[in-house]
Parts: sequence; structure tokens; C-alpha cells
Amino acid sequence: MGILQIRKAKREGARMVIGYQGISGSGKTMTAILTAYGLAGYDSSKVGFLDTENRRGSLYADVLKNEAGEVQPFLIGDLTAPFTPDRYADAIKEFEDAGVEVLVIDSVSHEWGGNGGCLDIAANLKGPQAWKIAKGAHKRFMNALLLSSMHIIVCIRETEKVDWTNPKDPIKLGLLPIQEKEFVYELTASLQMRENGKAQGVLKCPEELLPILGRGKGYITPADGKALRDWVDGAKVENPKVLQWRDRLLAVTEKGETFITEAWSKVPADIQSALGADFQATLISSAKAFDDQLKTASKGDDELDALNASIG
Repeated sequence: MGILQIRKAKREGARMVIGYQGISGSGKTMTAILTAYGLAGYDSSKVGFLDTENRRGSLYADVLKNEAGEVQPFLIGDLTAPFTPDRYADAIKEFEDAGVEVLVIDSVSHEWGGNGGCLDIAANLKGPQAWKIAKGAHKRFMNALLLSSMHIIVCIRETEKVDWTNPKDPIKLGLLPIQEKEFVYELTASLQMRENGKAQGVLKCPEELLPILGRGKGYITPADGKALRDWVDGAKVENPKVLQWRDRLLAVTEKGETFITEAWSKVPADIQSALGADFQATLISSAKAFDDQLKTASKGDDELDALNASIG
């Protein structure tokens, strides 16, 4: 048994992670909520909003309305400091458990640059292992984001960046997102919001979605969100419980073979059957690879300690 499940390609189980980035007032939040409404099939009870902006998301509580003009409330949860990657990951799972199908995160920038975020983790720990630990936490957050059973729309703050390498001649680098440098390219689609949401610049977008998200002019509306849903619904629909088990198991393979074996034993029999023996083999293979990686790193640390002792 190899490490892959090689099969005929099918578009199935499609879920998207969409990013809207921009400065304050660029229309990120409103656009994200309206997109989420359509993507949830105009069912606001399936829309979740993870608020890291001191309850500012509640100001938008009445923006979703049905054809009769009646307010359609969505679900909201407030995430306060520390904005650690693990707390973000836990919050995503809580919305999954609440039955949310489309989650808006406003904003995702705190996970990187906020109080308790990755930059703080690295700064507070210091030493040669600081960034390794911070990036490891960020990877766990990315796994939760990309392997979620929900569609997710993230709002990303932008700030003016300046290169102060030469204090006498600072170089303006323009507006850059407050997130890890490769973050936006991990997403299904990324747009830079302008003119309070009326205009957008495409950073990344699949060709099939350009008519929806790549127009560049005009507001993105719930109808566009519904068009995204229709595109997704063109794929084979998988059992959401099977998807959730699959994604959560894949997200914890780094804990090693012993953990994964025990976790698999607790999966309901019907879910095990649906996932299949090939998937189980893939899980075990991945977990073993993480174990081997850890052993190699531990061996390297032991050799370095022995070298330091001999020098001392």
C-alpha cells in the first residue's frame, strides 16, 4: 500500500476559502456577509461570523433581509485576546459543531499580528526555536482553515509597509496584508477591496469563478454568493458527517501513529466504511511520516547536545 489514493479525478466535496483584504472602510466586512448569505443558499441560520474586532460585527446584525424585507439574523461569536492560532482553530471547530455552513472570520489578521498572535509568540519566546514554534502554531491554524467542512470567508487587514533598512532613505512598499506572506495564495480566491466594496482587484481566482469574483467593478452581492454555491453544487455532494470525520482525522496526523490508530478506533463503523481502507492507510502513512520526522529532529538535537558537551 502506497502513501496516495490514486483515482480518477472528480470535482466533489468542493469547499472554498475566500479572502477579502483591504484597509479600514474598504468594504471587506459587508461584502463578506453578503457573499456568505448567498453561499449559504439564502439561509442566514447557516451563516456564522467570528468577530475579533471588539463586537463590531454586531453592527451588521440587520443587513441580511429576505424578499419581504424581513431581517434574517446570522450566528455570531466573539473571539478575544489572546489571538493565538490555536484559539482561532478551536473557534472554527465550534462553528462547525454549531451547524454553520459558511463562516466569516473578521479579521484573520489578529492571528498573525494581534495580541497573542504569531508575531507575539515569536517575540515572547525568543531564542532559535521561537519562530519554529510560532510557525508550527500557524500551520495548525491553516490546517483548521483549509480542512474545514465549512466554506470560509476571511477578512484581512492591509497596512502601509515601509522598508526602513536605510533610515535616511525609507522605501514605501505599498499596502500589504497583515498576515503570513504566503497566506492569500493558500486560498481559493483572494480579492483586494476598494472604494468601500464597489471595486476589487483580483489577487487570485480560478478561471471558472472570474465571472463571479473577477469583474473588478460593482458590488459583490448575495446573488454572487448564490452563483458560487451553484458552482459548488455542480460537484458530487458528499455526506457532511463523512467529510467532517475525514478532515478532522487528516488535521491530527501530526500527533503520530499511536494517536491516529486510537482515533480511528473511535470512528463510527458506518463512517469507517464510507471513508474506506485506502483512506485509513493514507492516515497511518502520514502519521508514521510525522513520527519519523520527529525522531530525526530528536536525533539531531541529541547530536548537537553531544557536540556542545564535547566542546565544553
